[in-house]
Amino acid sequence: MKSNSGYAGRIMRVDLSSGNIGSMSTMDYAEKFVGGKGIAAKIYWDEATPGSSAFDAESPLIFITGPLAGISGLTGSMWKVCGKSPINGPGQFCQCNLGGSWGSSLKLAGWDGIVIQGKSDKLVYLFVEDDTAYLRDASDLGGKGAIDTREILKQKHGDSLRVAACGPAGEKKVVFASLVADGDCTGSAGFGAVMGSKGLKAIAVRGRGKVTPADPDELQRLIKYVHCATKDELLESTQSQMYLGVPGPKGAGMSKKVCWGCSGYGCARAEYQATDGAKGKFMCGSAIFYKALSNRYYGRINWDILFHANRLCDNYGLDNKAISAVMRWLGDCAEAGILTDQNTGIPISRMGSIEFIQTLVEKVSSREGFGDVLAQGIVKAAEIVGGGSGELITDYIVKGMERPGSVEPRLFNSMALLLATEPRTPRRQGREIRAALPGWLDWINHKEGSYVSSAVWRAIAAKFLGSEQAADFSTCEGKALCAKIIQDREAMIQSMIFCGWMWPIMVVKGSDDHAGDPALESRVFSAVTGRKVSEEEFYGVGERIFNLERAIWIREGHKGRESDSLPDFYFTNPLETYVVNRECLVPGKNGEVTTRKGTVLDRKEFEKMKDEYYQLRGWDVASGLQTNAKLRELGLGEIIEDRWPVLSKRT
Repeated sequence: MKSNSGYAGRIMRVDLSSGNIGSMSTMDYAEKFVGGKGIAAKIYWDEATPGSSAFDAESPLIFITGPLAGISGLTGSMWKVCGKSPINGPGQFCQCNLGGSWGSSLKLAGWDGIVIQGKSDKLVYLFVEDDTAYLRDASDLGGKGAIDTREILKQKHGDSLRVAACGPAGEKKVVFASLVADGDCTGSAGFGAVMGSKGLKAIAVRGRGKVTPADPDELQRLIKYVHCATKDELLESTQSQMYLGVPGPKGAGMSKKVCWGCSGYGCARAEYQATDGAKGKFMCGSAIFYKALSNRYYGRINWDILFHANRLCDNYGLDNKAISAVMRWLGDCAEAGILTDQNTGIPISRMGSIEFIQTLVEKVSSREGFGDVLAQGIVKAAEIVGGGSGELITDYIVKGMERPGSVEPRLFNSMALLLATEPRTPRRQGREIRAALPGWLDWINHKEGSYVSSAVWRAIAAKFLGSEQAADFSTCEGKALCAKIIQDREAMIQSMIFCGWMWPIMVVKGSDDHAGDPALESRVFSAVTGRKVSEEEFYGVGERIFNLERAIWIREGHKGRESDSLPDFYFTNPLETYVVNRECLVPGKNGEVTTRKGTVLDRKEFEKMKDEYYQLRGWDVASGLQTNAKLRELGLGEIIEDRWPVLSKRT
């Protein structure tokens, strides 16, 4: 199906209970909510029942692309899965991002998204080939790994097929079960378990269509600018080490692996080939989540073991970040004498070995023995185990999910508002705050060719984060505006959907001030969709989408200001270190190099930032709740009266 505006024009609807497959118009949603995160939030608002469980048959599970999917050269073929996450109790609206080629294949097949509801009596997979879509029996795939399922379906239907599947952990409804797609792209937030609860093993897609932008000439000019602006920017050394912490393996075992339509200057995504011939994704935290334990056990680094540890998690369909938290808790409980090899059936004493990770993954995925306790998440597991095990869960869990080390509000105080007011840990939003950090560290260390001085960081902050004060981490001034701008921009970025590794393009070596163009995303949006929007209008749509997501969150139990909080350890435990920035160095007043090492967040300053943030948002400052006037101003008046009693009486 050919599109002239960046959209296929249709969203598939699948009722697994009846087996019926239909469609609805994308354009009923696109004008106000764009795509991706925005459209998914609106569908969820309309169709999810407040108070329902993530595993209820009618809870919608939404696979969604944006208008950039299927357009090459922009690093914009990300796609999302949205719905109720089972991680926090009965569930709340959440989302995960994936790259690779599955999303573009769905668009090229003529679909902008798929809404899954109901529950199949038997295990099935959805097969989509251009205009054709039908459900097929997947009984023979029961218990198969997510990667194995993908390869079996490719052998059956052809290698051009693109597959997103859950593993045995998803079938068993392990709350942190993931889904895996082509390129070993993984989606977290427990959506593998939601797939399993619906009896959906996989969605296999093949598309032969084309996506045509509204203004191809203007888009080509913008793509050329993007290539020129980014070819020197995603730094091979410091940028990748911000995540890996060490240089990766070199030589024949590693090769570059990019997502469909990537500009070629994107992330550190690579494919690793182990000595036994196995190949797969090897990047970021997934590449090294087992590194410290493995090094300690074997006394050296063994890249094959790290690769296979991650491969086990992916194939069984488990989020390795969640497994990292499980391992930390198990180790702490073992040290405290609460858990042992004998009472768990897991060789905790051999943590770091390949045998340990294999046993852990297998038992959790099958919910065998103590694996059934762990499959409920460590917060629930600690309630079951008792004996003080809950007190051992410390700073590695935030919002019920694993805290990434890159989101650190004691270092970057503007991250405090992002962390407090986002439904899940704001990795992508936090990246905007620290975007200049790798280059700035090179500059203060006098690395040859470095150019991101403190003055450059301030120039970037003035353009992208509201003011130069956003680059002064010795004060809380300017941080509320910074948080609002980031959230509104990210709402649109995640609706189009741009890749968070590259967008927004904030640092540009070749520009006069080394700062990018904050209007670039709005220009791309206009060229692709034909809908002319200014930079200001672009942010306005993002504000609408962010407020809709906030409304969903409140409808599901968030209490506004009371819930916009942070764990106590941010206010009581001094910062010790940060990823590769061991001395916690940041720009302070007038760009002076300062350290945040040994500091904590100030509670009064945090509450003051919240006051300013709510004012900028146009919300009620005392409660942190949205006002009806603001919702109407944003074009969200229809969500107030009948479906949101919490705010129906507010002015």
